[in-house]
Amino acid sequence: MSGRHWAELGETTFVGGTWLLYGVYRVLGRWPFRLCLYPVVFVYWLGSPVARRASLDYLQRLHAAEPGLFERRPGIRESLRHFACFAETLLDKMLAIGGRYPRARVDFQGHESMLRASQAGQGGIIATAHMGCLELMQMAAGWREGLRVTILVHTAHAQRFNRILERLNPAATVRLMQVTDFSPTTAMMLADRIAAGEFIAIAGDRVPVSGDRIARADFLGAPADLPAGPYLIAAVLRCPVWLLSCLHAGDGYRARIVPMTERVLLDRADRQAGLDACAEQFARWMTASLRESPYDWFNFYPFWDTARHAAQP
Repeated sequence: MSGRHWAELGETTFVGGTWLLYGVYRVLGRWPFRLCLYPVVFVYWLGSPVARRASLDYLQRLHAAEPGLFERRPGIRESLRHFACFAETLLDKMLAIGGRYPRARVDFQGHESMLRASQAGQGGIIATAHMGCLELMQMAAGWREGLRVTILVHTAHAQRFNRILERLNPAATVRLMQVTDFSPTTAMMLADRIAAGEFIAIAGDRVPVSGDRIARADFLGAPADLPAGPYLIAAVLRCPVWLLSCLHAGDGYRARIVPMTERVLLDRADRQAGLDACAEQFARWMTASLRESPYDWFNFYPFWDTARHAAQP
């Protein structure tokens, strides 16, 4: 597989297309939306060799790591289903942002500890992954007035999606913030927000373009580079870390918040070992989550980049 960084591949979700899909659903409903969507998914699958190979690579690694999860070794059929799941999730993201996703179809679990921290004025880090429909966190933010969440993203499209969010739901308390690296200025800004009782959601499964320290972990039977940023920030700020997933379950989603640690403690003599231990815990959590919903991981790029590992001692 190519060793290109994921950010070099660009974004395929454009604002105009997103509005078009949303409009089809609003006018015609879910099934007509699917009828329009699936041919588009197939064409995109055919024309996107990097994403197609990445999908097959992930599904086959999951199959090898978790025997019995699939009826057979994943192939074309399973990869198409993977793409279709992602496409359906895009619609649900829009519905969640606009506050139109049915609350009854979301099973929220484990949120009590975060709500207690919020009520005490304590912010923290929410480590998450590109799994399922995390935008349903918007509904969680509506549980209590004043609960504020900033989602860090590593693309240039954060401002565009903020405009979509504001148009769909001007009262939203979740915002996206573009971060290309964890510079000292960024760290200070995040520290101020957490000290003010805000929660910072950071993807723990994509290494930023530059400037972020890397942690290593075994994921689905192979070494993986994961960002150390969430754990470094938590260590410096001495704040708690939670793990958040929102995966397909039946005809809806199961949103689950799990406390990861009250404090990230790093030994000055070997900080890397401590960061790697955090990454290992995160990787085990991802594996357990994907065991429940295998088509919900949306990293359509060469995630296991053997060239990077070979180049580093």
